[in-house]
Amino acid sequence: MLGRTANGLYWMFRYIERAENIARLVDAGQRMSLTRSDAVDDDWDGVLQSAGVREAYNEVHNKLTGADAIDYLMRDRSNPSSVMSCIEYGRNNARMVRTALTRDTWEATNECWIELKTLLGKRLKTAELPETIDVIKQRAGLIRGAFHGSMLRNELYNFARIGTFIERADNTARILDVKYYVLLPSVSHVGSSLDNAQWESILRSVSAHRAYKWAYDPEYKPANIADFLILNGQMPRSLAYCYDKIVSNMGYLGAEYEKRLPAHETAEAIRQSLQRLSVKNIMDQGLHEFLEDFVASNNKLGAEISDGYRFYE
Repeated sequence: MLGRTANGLYWMFRYIERAENIARLVDAGQRMSLTRSDAVDDDWDGVLQSAGVREAYNEVHNKLTGADAIDYLMRDRSNPSSVMSCIEYGRNNARMVRTALTRDTWEATNECWIELKTLLGKRLKTAELPETIDVIKQRAGLIRGAFHGSMLRNELYNFARIGTFIERADNTARILDVKYYVLLPSVSHVGSSLDNAQWESILRSVSAHRAYKWAYDPEYKPANIADFLILNGQMPRSLAYCYDKIVSNMGYLGAEYEKRLPAHETAEAIRQSLQRLSVKNIMDQGLHEFLEDFVASNNKLGAEISDGYRFYE
């Protein structure tokens, strides 16, 4: 397969996943902000920092407000990580590799772009935000469903899956980071009802509220929620699950091309480190510090995949 086609598929699915996850990040920020009686616009500072766009936001806006932060994350075309920008890039990549996609996948992608272009064509009111986020999640789910239901399980499929799970792992780590990075007012609130309510909001933002209750005690416990989203291999948005999928899809590529690359070793090392850790180790190390290290390692793997499979040649 040409590196250009692999690159197009890998990034098409990274962008679709990123669009959905930026919407989930906004949802997490909005839900947690609403749990505070003294919620202020500064709450959104952490959401923007977790999305990695805080400095870029300052170049567009002189002042931080919740409304501007939501608009910047959802629909500002000058922000390459906004939902609308990601959907546009994903659709452009799909068009570039159109002949490598089934008709169902292409149509689901194109229809997603058409609907969101209309929906995000104007500034959203606060009351419109939940419904808009639901549409984004549903459309991204339709693209994934069309892809899974119609594509051959070959190297095209493997590159798309690797892109999906690298992006998902990155975004789960960033959503978790919002919790401890900004939105807890002070250390004295750890373990309080406010703390627990914010952890519950994290679960709801990744659609894991019910699944958590199936897997753990019905009571919300920060350590259990962190364990669920980082180490539980049954949770499809956990870091451990994402790395199981990344390693297995890279294994198929290694067998297909009869060659192992540095990226194979990096992916396996990250998976093994997640298997060795306990949530107590993570909390002792510091959740924010752990997540920062994880995001850096995940980015390193993405760069190695790009180099190893010659995406730009």
